[in-house]
Amino acid sequence: MSTSSEKPVRHIASIDGLRAIAVAAVVLYHLGISWLPGGFLGVDLFFVISGYVITRLILDSINKSGALDLRGFYWARLRRLYPGF
Repeated sequence: MSTSSEKPVRHIASIDGLRAIAVAAVVLYHLGISWLPGGFLGVDLFFVISGYVITRLILDSINKSGALDLRGFYWARLRRLYPGF
């Protein structure tokens, strides 16, 4: 169960760096830069990073509340994507 002394989810800057490399590889691929292949690897890397982040959020939610609340999880994602909510 959760306690008030739990650490908040920390931001991992290296994940942002890997995400930037993945996006840059895809953009360069679409620009036709043939000497730097890696567009497909960039897509795979981006999906792996996204899977890790989503899994970490779900596991943290389960640890915090003791159960999986998909409605709450998707509502939090919606609020993050659309800040006006």
